[in-house]
Amino acid sequence: MPVTLEIRETEATEGEKSKRTITGAIKYDTDSEEMRDWYGDTFVEQIASGAFDESLAARGVVSLWSHDTSQVLGNTKSGTLRLISDTKELRFECDLPDTTSGNDAFAIIQRGDVDGVSFGMRVTKEKWASETREDKSKLYKRSILNAELYEISPVAFPAYPANEVSARSLEDYKASEQRAADQLLKQKISIELELI
Repeated sequence: MPVTLEIRETEATEGEKSKRTITGAIKYDTDSEEMRDWYGDTFVEQIASGAFDESLAARGVVSLWSHDTSQVLGNTKSGTLRLISDTKELRFECDLPDTTSGNDAFAIIQRGDVDGVSFGMRVTKEKWASETREDKSKLYKRSILNAELYEISPVAFPAYPANEVSARSLEDYKASEQRAADQLLKQKISIELELI
């Protein structure tokens, strides 16, 4: 997914510490990089506009350093993580804590060593489609229509999850695609038999 991480630091006034904030956005309706499921099938994913809206209204979200639950960077409940969803993207701002993980995150992102973002979610509604490419290979497309968002993490290797759930859901889609092809073949044979 095309994601850009930015970092900014505000000057400290007398008696208070400087504020270090990371910002970024996850673009809606934009294809991910091509991924492969456990069976070697190629697919891309995209998050539909508004896919996180229900979740954002109902639950808190945390920011973690590289998905590590022991290294919390921010939380929507405390206001140190702010999420804004519009029709184009999910924007986030996270005020980094003055902790080892917060200081590490600031230094590594500032240097440009980490510039990716990944997120933890549970997909609750999806749609699958497929297309045949010029080289005759099949590309599957997964549209995430609704998902529960749990966390956002700056990471060195951004992972747009292709876990067992998505692998199983792709298998379900492929099975339904095969059933449709089988049904079409049965109808064709039935018509041919009627003509004889």
